[in-house]
Amino acid sequence: MLTDVNLWPLIGVAIIVAGFVLRFNPMMVVIVTAIGTALAAGFPVDKVLATIGTGFIKTRNLPLIILLPLAVIGLLERHGLRQHAQNWISSIQSATAGRLLIVYLAARQLTAAVGLTSLGGHPQMVRPLLAPMAEGATQSRFGMLPAKVRDKLRAFSAATDNVGLFFGEDIFVAFGAIVLMTTFLKEAGIEVEPIHVALWGIPTAICAFLIHAWRLSRLDRTLERELAAYKASAEAAATAHTEAKGA
Repeated sequence: MLTDVNLWPLIGVAIIVAGFVLRFNPMMVVIVTAIGTALAAGFPVDKVLATIGTGFIKTRNLPLIILLPLAVIGLLERHGLRQHAQNWISSIQSATAGRLLIVYLAARQLTAAVGLTSLGGHPQMVRPLLAPMAEGATQSRFGMLPAKVRDKLRAFSAATDNVGLFFGEDIFVAFGAIVLMTTFLKEAGIEVEPIHVALWGIPTAICAFLIHAWRLSRLDRTLERELAAYKASAEAAATAHTEAKGA
């Protein structure tokens, strides 16, 4: 026998979409979404407020966990962490941006595959270390870099961290997504062991590594062409300026 389904709790999806499209404060969007969904589902006001308060008390130490590493990283950058990273990589003659990022990609995937997902990341690894080292390796070969090239190196550094983490953590048997998939399949009547799901993530991770490593190997050649063209245009502009000044 069919029963009426209350679809009003789905209003939370509309609130989230509208809030992010209108670029409201994400924290306020989440709070309004939670309250709106709970009220649409028929929860009493006192229960909604009690649930929000309980969640706040349980996670009140979360800002400290997030902000403390950022403060440490900022202090290290203030004392020249980026400059030391650039100087160190510049002293290695065979180092290039592509080779450096390939090594980091392999390390990021392997560490994520054993559950060490916090060893990398954009704020603690890409911005203070990886991107400056890629810039330093390129600058030691080609000289001063234009802003466009620096932005490309930073983008490739961030993408390398993303690819390594995303496809590496799928191999870790205790990863949340693997637990979610196996639970969903079991509810659908399909018995799958988490270890089998993790093992089938290995071919995908290998393919992701090979594809992105190939892109990184082409990066050095692309940078060489771009910087040669930039240097030629800069010299031509300087020559034209000198001739115009002499005339």
